[in-house]
Amino acid sequence: MQKDAFTLLYQDKKLLENSATPIITVSASFKEDLKGFHGEKEDDQVQDIVFSRAHYSMALAVAVAAWGKKIDATKAWLVDPTNHVKQTDWKSIKLTDNIGKTIARQPLLKILKDLVDRFARSKLPILENIKPATKFLSQNLDRPILSFHIATGNILAENGKTVWQMITDPHVRSDYVTNAAKKNIRFMVFDQQTKEEFFRVAAAENIKIPADQIENKVVVTGPPVDPRTLAAAKKKKPWNNDRALRILITTGGLGTNKQEIHKILDQLLPALKNPEANCPKLEIIYYAGTHFDHQRMAINLAKKHQIKHHLISPYDPADFSQAGELNMAQRQFKNNVKFHIIYHPQIIDANELLIRYGFSWADLFISKPSGDMAYDAALSGAALLSMKEWGEWEHNVRRVFEKFGICQKADTDHIVEQLIALSQKQSSHSIHNRVPTSSVRPLPQLTDDEANQMSWIAQAMLNTQQLPLSYYQGAINILKTSKQV
Repeated sequence: MQKDAFTLLYQDKKLLENSATPIITVSASFKEDLKGFHGEKEDDQVQDIVFSRAHYSMALAVAVAAWGKKIDATKAWLVDPTNHVKQTDWKSIKLTDNIGKTIARQPLLKILKDLVDRFARSKLPILENIKPATKFLSQNLDRPILSFHIATGNILAENGKTVWQMITDPHVRSDYVTNAAKKNIRFMVFDQQTKEEFFRVAAAENIKIPADQIENKVVVTGPPVDPRTLAAAKKKKPWNNDRALRILITTGGLGTNKQEIHKILDQLLPALKNPEANCPKLEIIYYAGTHFDHQRMAINLAKKHQIKHHLISPYDPADFSQAGELNMAQRQFKNNVKFHIIYHPQIIDANELLIRYGFSWADLFISKPSGDMAYDAALSGAALLSMKEWGEWEHNVRRVFEKFGICQKADTDHIVEQLIALSQKQSSHSIHNRVPTSSVRPLPQLTDDEANQMSWIAQAMLNTQQLPLSYYQGAINILKTSKQV
């Protein structure tokens, strides 16, 4: 291992050992931001390898809940062993990244991905590549470690560490229960249904959890959503036709749904300039994440349709340093520009831009129904149109928000027509899935006319304000639970 690489590994290890909340995940390499954190020269344009935004943003959500307004590594520290893979194994990491991105962009190859998910996920080379760094980072820790990826959770459990493993979707794969009989690993889940599924999967896999462990083996915490995303929803009111409908379209960590997104943008961008009859005024942000090809696709479509665009890609937007100020939501954009593109080659910066500009702004998300983005969307107070699922767990996520009257499937072939239909006022009695639960956020004051004549989009936004309390408190609940021995 090169000298500077070992220095970063040692510094990460020390911060983890001295932190009240040690967090480990597998999501991406963000070496350049780590260099900057430790006062070394960083290159803001080096492309991160990113496997998953979800496993980063969920882990970050709990860290932010511990930090407050400024980064404080003594309160919580997040490490990803991907940053510390041996140089000799780095080719394998890049190969995994390239394969993932290729499959994400070619729907026909997704059949191969589904087979890997079902039969060979635990055999992927990266799982062996991260093992040495995971063991080294945690070797001196004798208090509970919060894991946001089952690969690290299993490594830690098998090495005798006390582990709180977060199950990052309302879905339990078999590798989650591999070490479930061990006393030193416990689990946190989004909801009661996932807790019940955990024990069904363990039984199906013939994992015999000792009777004295069953009661406390799995804790329902709610989903880990960044407190800044929750704050973004507080001033959000249901959309009405007096202003433009603000649409946030997102890709995932691997650049999923590219063909669907191209089709959607190809229909929506002309509507910014020449809307069809009854189509609401529109404004659009496209979150291209860390994917340069997605950024170029969006820019090329804007040029094709002669639409002004604004690229949001500032230099090093995340103040990633000890006592660094966390980005808070804001809504300022260039005047007279209705199409904005968020892009940054590094996951920490791209995620901060999404939090800063996207969540407080959007009335409607168009996204795959992932365990991060769907929950982020709903808890930011937005409605959701879901694109094609990337894995079987995302079918569960979609059904969760369909049940609450917040989500519908996106009609990607007729997206403008769908938006026209969903933006039309209709009697609230005819809107499906109105949610009668008690609100945990103050409901906006609505006139009788507003209450009785709402569009599906407005009603879905209103329904987000009545989600279960645990959805709003997930990050705090996870933080508190992780302190239990």
